[in-house]
Amino acid sequence: MKTTGDQQLVKRINRSVLLRLVRERPGLSRAQLASHSGLTKSTVSLLVRELVEQGWLGEAPATTTAGIGRPSTPLRIHPHARGIIGIETAVDCVRVVAVSLLGEVWWSGEEPLASTAPAAACAQAARLARLAYDGMAARGLRLSGVGLGLPGAFDEATGVVRFAPNLGWRNVDFLPLLTRALAAAGLPEVPVHTQNEADAAALSEYEFASGDGEDALVFVNCDVGVGAGIVLNDRLFTGAQGMAGEIGHTIVQVDGPLCSCGRRGCAEAFIGARAIAGEAAAMGHTRQAGQFLGVLLQNLWTTFNPRVLVLGGSSCVGHPALVQVAQDTLNAYAASAGMAAPALRVARYGMLAPAVGAAALVLHQYLRPMHPRQTARQLP
Repeated sequence: MKTTGDQQLVKRINRSVLLRLVRERPGLSRAQLASHSGLTKSTVSLLVRELVEQGWLGEAPATTTAGIGRPSTPLRIHPHARGIIGIETAVDCVRVVAVSLLGEVWWSGEEPLASTAPAAACAQAARLARLAYDGMAARGLRLSGVGLGLPGAFDEATGVVRFAPNLGWRNVDFLPLLTRALAAAGLPEVPVHTQNEADAAALSEYEFASGDGEDALVFVNCDVGVGAGIVLNDRLFTGAQGMAGEIGHTIVQVDGPLCSCGRRGCAEAFIGARAIAGEAAAMGHTRQAGQFLGVLLQNLWTTFNPRVLVLGGSSCVGHPALVQVAQDTLNAYAASAGMAAPALRVARYGMLAPAVGAAALVLHQYLRPMHPRQTARQLP
């Protein structure tokens, strides 16, 4: 039995419990944390001291209740001591952000994707990540981790990109490439995580929701590719090999237009960015695309029963009429069934949602140390 390893895991679990409690209820004192967590006061005191020293938590001025009793010190997630870098390697560009532990975007950068070769794409992402890191370091911030979202199915258990048709990738051993590129760019040793871009985007809504996050959420990302990120029961639902949510390649019309995957009638062929741009002047096409998107949302609703559906990507962010038709279509299905449709909204972070979500992925994994995942490096 590895006693030391077991003790370190228990410590990480206890730290994550305290951090999640403070995120959910900012202002809790040490005594309140002990009461809510079930940990002893001495354990909470020790762990809180470490979390404050390491910049995860911050202390507010001490308070008393009606001037009676010993003052207590409210605790909050520290907004200005630590940061996370999020990267989106999209089909046509690379976006990088530096965000706080509360989801505030401090720095962002974007440039066209220079090459779809995996190693070259990683090198370009790492170069932009270094710019983000330099900006953080100039502000005296500590880097907590790096996350990357990409348009394909990523297998967390192996670190392999199984299928990314719009990049031409199949079975790419991606995580080691990214880790080496970040090290070559001079970033410090921190956890590195990778995930599908729609899955990451879902976490931008879930982890950085300012206390109003929904535990059953589906993010639909309509860009060049179309995918869904699904959060159920406090976890990303990614499937056996990371391919859950590949809704862009569900068939919505038999023998329809040719899709990038080689099949016909896929949702991507109607509501992907290339399809929308190719018919930008045709209002009839936009209405048809919106109806297909509404059908897709209806099917996600009946399959996963989310509380909220979120729309992102260039097709939705750049075409409000598409979103409105999709909303009307979804509402019509709901009315026919005599049910209330889930809430529908556009992504809070707009086109930065996958990059911000990649940063949220780092936090998501750190706060759930028992969840199996692929981590390149460990936090001290």
